[in-house]
This record gives sequence, C-alpha cells and structure tokens, in this order.
Amino acid sequence: MRRPLPILLACLAPGFASCSPQAAEPAPAPETGTPARHPVSGLEVIPLTISQNGKVHRFRVEVARTDADQAKGLMFRTEMGPDEGMIFPSPYPQARSFWMKNTVIPLDIVFIGPDGFISNIAANAVPYSLDPIPSAGAASAVLELNGGRAAELGIMPGARVSW
Repeated sequence: MRRPLPILLACLAPGFASCSPQAAEPAPAPETGTPARHPVSGLEVIPLTISQNGKVHRFRVEVARTDADQAKGLMFRTEMGPDEGMIFPSPYPQARSFWMKNTVIPLDIVFIGPDGFISNIAANAVPYSLDPIPSAGAASAVLELNGGRAAELGIMPGARVSW
C-alpha cells in the first residue's frame, strides 16, 4: 500500500530542501504550558514510552500531524539524538507504507497497531530508497527512530507504545 496521493504529491513538491540539515536538542516546554517545539522542524515534541518485558524506554518525539508534515518526515536530517524520533499518528487505523526518499540517515520504522502495541518493525531502512515499507496490517501510528535503535534496546513487536 502506498501513501495517499496528497502525501505522495507533497513529497514531490519543491521546497523541502530548505530544511536545516542539523539536529538539535528539543527545547523544554516553558512553564506556561506551551508545548515544546523542535528547533529544526518546529514540530511539537512530546514524551513517548515503549514498554516490554518489564523494561521502559523513554523518548522525546516530534509529532507529524498534518499531511505535509508527514510527507516531509525526517527528510534531509543528517542526525538525530539516540532518544529522539518522530511519530506519525493516523486519524483512523489503516495500512501504512513509508519510503526513504531524501532521508539521509537509516531509520527503524515502527508500526503501531490500533491496540497500541508494535505490530512490525522495518529495521535500518536504507537511506534514499524509494521502495515501499509496509505495515503488517492496520496501524494507528508509525514511529521513526535511529536505525538499529530498536534492536539495541531489545524493542520488538508486541511492545506497548504510549504517548
């Protein structure tokens, strides 16, 4: 299954090259209750946990809510912190498919089922590849982490994801 046409067209749209190639620490949320924003993407940054076999792994992830933000994803980024990532929530569970167009760093693409558990992980997705990377069934969200990070932490299908 491919990304919906509006997302695919947004991926091909000019202007994405203006994204700054550097990674930076997300700013902490101010005391006023305003959400934290990532200094490169400008996206909201939220806490996310993955729990499995009594272990809890904590991440700070950017939230790609809009079609345009989801189409851009982590394109052109040259680095990301070890406990950072990006989450792509869906308005309703559906089969999802990602690709690595213009994505410089290898990523683990983690598909999260409607029950909040990881259904499948595409480990170390190849930078710049146009090959589709599908979910194994309906996904309510997709999480991108640094390539190899899921294996390093022992994260596998069946782990619980909360955000």
